[in-house]
Formats: sequence, C-alpha cells, structure tokens
Amino acid sequence: MNIQQNTLYLLTPGSYVGRDHLTLQVEAPVYPPDLPPDKRTRETATDWRKLSIPIHHLESICVFGASTISPPALDLCWKNGVAVSFLSENGYFMARMTGVADTSVMLRRAQFRMADDAAKATAIARQIVAGKVQNARNSLLRAGRENDAATEREQLQGATDSLARQIRELGEKRSLDIVRGAEGMAGQTYFAVFSLMLKQQRDTFAFTVRSRRPPRDRVNCLLSFLYALVRHDCVSALTATGLDPFVGFMHADRPNRPSLALDLMEEFRPWLADRLAITLINRQQIGPEHFAEREGGAVEFTEAGRKAVIKAYQERKQETISHPLLEQNLRIGQMPFIQARVLARHLRGDIPDYLPLIPK
Repeated sequence: MNIQQNTLYLLTPGSYVGRDHLTLQVEAPVYPPDLPPDKRTRETATDWRKLSIPIHHLESICVFGASTISPPALDLCWKNGVAVSFLSENGYFMARMTGVADTSVMLRRAQFRMADDAAKATAIARQIVAGKVQNARNSLLRAGRENDAATEREQLQGATDSLARQIRELGEKRSLDIVRGAEGMAGQTYFAVFSLMLKQQRDTFAFTVRSRRPPRDRVNCLLSFLYALVRHDCVSALTATGLDPFVGFMHADRPNRPSLALDLMEEFRPWLADRLAITLINRQQIGPEHFAEREGGAVEFTEAGRKAVIKAYQERKQETISHPLLEQNLRIGQMPFIQARVLARHLRGDIPDYLPLIPK
C-alpha cells in the first residue's frame, strides 16, 4: 500500500477501502512471508496495516489484483473526481471507474470526427510514431557514447542510422497501415540492440525479443509493468483533458482497449519507461529475487518487486525536465497532462499538427 504523488496504489491482495465521511479508510493485510500467493486471502492474514486518507489528497487509485473498494468509498471518489483503475497483479489494464464524464462535448466530437478521417488520423499517427522513434534513437545514441566496446558501439550506431532513415521515410507514408508497419520495424531495430544498453546484470537480465502476454523473461516483465504505469497516467491525463481515452488514431479500436492512451504513451516509452528499466538494472536496484517464474515459462513480479518499481517510477516522476514547446522546467509527472492538452489544441484547430514530446 503506497501513496505517491496523489495516487494510491493498492498492491496487496485482500486490501479493503471503506469510507468515513470525507476520508477513505484503507486496510491492507499482512501475510506470512512464506505463504504462497494463491493462498493469500483475508482469512490467512496475520495482521493489518491501516491508513486514513482525506479524499482531497488523492487524484486517483490504482488497484492491482483482488482487492475491494466499498460502494460508499466509490461514491466518495466519484463525487470528488478520483478515478479508480483496476489492473491484474502484473499490470494488465482491466477497468476504470469514474464519475460523470467531463462535459467537453465539442472536443470529443472533434476527436471522433478526426479519428474517422483516414488522412487526419494518419497525420497524427505519423507524428506519434516519429516522436517515439526519435526518442528511441536518442536513447541508443546516449548508450553508444557511454559504451567502451568498439563492436557494441558499431551495433548501436547501425541501429541509430537505421532509425534515422525510418524517421525520414515517415514523411512519405500515406496510409495508416504503412505507418503502423514502420512503427513495428523501428521497434524491431530498437529492441534488437536493447540489451547493449545494460551495463550490469546482463546474464541475469538476458533479453532477445519483446514478449508481452505473458512476458517470458525478466526484462519483458519489467517493461510491461512500467508500461502499465505509464498507461494509467495517460488515461488519467486524457480523461482530465476531456478526451475519450478509448478512441485513438494509431491503435485500432477494440473492446476495453484505451487506444488513445496507447497512442499518447508511445512517445513516453523509450525515454521514461525504458530508461527507468535500464537504470534499475544497471544500478542493481532490481535483481532476480524480485521475480518469480510460473508454469509455462511466464515471469512475474513478486510483491516486493512491484513495490520497488512503483517507488522508483514515482521518484522519477518528481524529477524535472524542460518541455521543448513550453520552454519551461516541469515535473515529469506533468508531461502526460501537457501532451494531452497539446493534442486537444490540435483537435480544436488551434495548432496545425500534434507535436510529440522529445526531451533534449
């Protein structure tokens, strides 16, 4: 149970959130360390950690796994604009509960019209992909400068050259499917040399290819969990701006899929999630003891592993960077909200193009 930057993360299965007037009452069970995860229920808890949180201290709640929020507590959240997101223990997005939707009807109408216009949707998708690929290229350039092995520097340089060509060619892409294909090719190029950015624990964190459901190694498990945290923040940012997080431009519409949030988070993956994963491994803040392998080869975080990653992620969000468009130093945690507003300005016609965030 952690509160970071106005978000309550419920990580322990069997937690309960009740209400006392304008305060949320949180109970998190304490289990014996040797108790298997599938045996952890409220009945097997040996103790309870309790916390009172005034509702005005929160912006959102993120529930991992099987925990309960009472109807009165949900009512308090809805009336005070606190969104509640439900995820699996490993970060797979399952549902999001909010109160009455934002009344920015005209903005959402503009979003829907542009999503149905193939040319305009492709133009936005092209900008999203270009931002993502440029940020990935910047990470590889940085890794090349810091790498002392000539062979590995050559491999990194080859990948950065390939990504540079793909960025130049993006301006010629005329179809959304071709833009999506270009994004996939760039991802393959980037992840083919991803392990070269690891300076420590390469054997422990061996990585060859991106695998998602389920993750097949520790690096994929770490990346998927961080992407889930970024996605949660992007959903919150889009909802706060008045946009519909489920109607996107690059990602196809599917039931229960926050397509626009997936669009928005693309530019954040390389410089926020991936860089943090690399830092945690290189600084040995994450180790093999933070993971567990399940039957069939799936790799999952332990509870201690999830807590360590969330702590590092929230600390990273407190750091500041300069936003190239606004030319202001802002907290990283504010950037999804800034970019959601940039997108809204484009949809309203205030600016000609969506401008992705490419930190210097």
